[in-house]
Amino acid sequence: MTEETKPTPGPRRSAAQAAPDGTDEAAAASTPASAEDVDAHADGAPTVEGDGNDAAAQPAVDRVESSPIDVVTVTDAQDRTSADSLSALTSLSVPVDLNAVPPAPSQPPAGWLASHPLAAPAGDAPEAASSVPEPTEVPLEVFAPTTEIEPGYQPRGSEPVSEAVADDEPAPALSERRARAEGPEPATSLTSDRLVEKTAAPPVSGWRRWLYFTTFGYVNLGDSDAVRTQRALEHRIAVRLGDRTRYVPVLSRKGGVGKTTVTTLLGMALADLREDRVIAMDANPDRGTLSDRNPGRASQTARQLVKDRFDVNSFAQLSTYTAREGSRLDVLASDADPMVAHAFNDADYRAVTDILGRYYSIVLTDSGTGMVHSVMQGTLEKADAVVLVSGGSVDEARLASETLSWLEAHGRDDLVRKAIVAINLAAGDGTRVDVDEIEDHFRSRVRHVVRIPHDRHLAEGSQIEFAKLRGATRAAAVELAALVVDELTED
Repeated sequence: MTEETKPTPGPRRSAAQAAPDGTDEAAAASTPASAEDVDAHADGAPTVEGDGNDAAAQPAVDRVESSPIDVVTVTDAQDRTSADSLSALTSLSVPVDLNAVPPAPSQPPAGWLASHPLAAPAGDAPEAASSVPEPTEVPLEVFAPTTEIEPGYQPRGSEPVSEAVADDEPAPALSERRARAEGPEPATSLTSDRLVEKTAAPPVSGWRRWLYFTTFGYVNLGDSDAVRTQRALEHRIAVRLGDRTRYVPVLSRKGGVGKTTVTTLLGMALADLREDRVIAMDANPDRGTLSDRNPGRASQTARQLVKDRFDVNSFAQLSTYTAREGSRLDVLASDADPMVAHAFNDADYRAVTDILGRYYSIVLTDSGTGMVHSVMQGTLEKADAVVLVSGGSVDEARLASETLSWLEAHGRDDLVRKAIVAINLAAGDGTRVDVDEIEDHFRSRVRHVVRIPHDRHLAEGSQIEFAKLRGATRAAAVELAALVVDELTED
């Protein structure tokens, strides 16, 4: 801070008075001038030199007293000198690097104070103040920081670093999946199959399962080929079929060949292995036996559903007309009342199937024996695939083959190509008929033939329980269901 004072002037001795013998004159000559005197000279104040006469010195003192004296402190001298030193910075031959900044805004660069003219020792302050430093060329190393500057550092009040300087820095590493053209992965990609470590399941049966538990799980040979084949069939059955209902009629031109039995086995296999709904309806114009082969009883029939079709608006209401007990297969029975004189016709069948198509994925139809009956027209028009049932006798096989000929004659070659022939030997296979020849005959006309072996539980003619069947019979039913689903998925 600069202070201006006006000291009271006093008498000044001349050189002659101060050193009459010449001794003080030499000392005065060697003594440096004070800061006030230098400032006085700098401001233009007159200087009076004594010649040994007091009279000559007195007028000079009067002249000094008549003009005010400006006293400049060391702070003013520093400000002036610092202002003058800026010209030295502008005359540098090497441009100053903008990045060469001190590590902290409040500290000057290392070596700057040592080169500054005001950084001299305290004893030399008057001499430094009296002389103005000449512009000199400062080396670039003087402004270089002594400590390494951290990346991204920006001094307070300075301009941001340009992009050209930032390009020299290495770009941060990005994930390969994040740098994909299609963008980051969605949250749905985090599935259990991807994140959870999988372990092999133990065998389901046989000596492989015994070995697995005997070795406490260290030896796992997996399932046998038969088990793997069975799982493949189950997977084929459980496949989705789309957004519309599929209709599969079971046909036969002769009664007593096991058409209702095959319908029940097929329906149970589909219902047990699929997640959607499957129903089997009895479309026999006369008395049908589908409800007799299936567990459970319903108080309503297909004919009653036709009468109430405009009142059924939910699956809960429809379930009162169907029967389900001991199986996931729903069954819609036909009339068993012998007093009913009106047969189930084509209009009734279409009305019922329209309602069932709202709530079921697969509708199996246990058709009657009359191919020329009116109900058969609607059955074949809605059919997506057909199952043709043949017995193990000569006449049963011949009638089944004639059914294929009838379909071809009536323009349903598409159903013949997709037809599946089921040779039912459930009632007994002790005859001398060569069943292999029957299979070869049908394989020449259709793509798939399934043989259902003899089973004592099926030969009883009572309610069928899928768990009581022999393993070979259950395997045949599952194979038949897989073939039917394969034909339905080809649409």
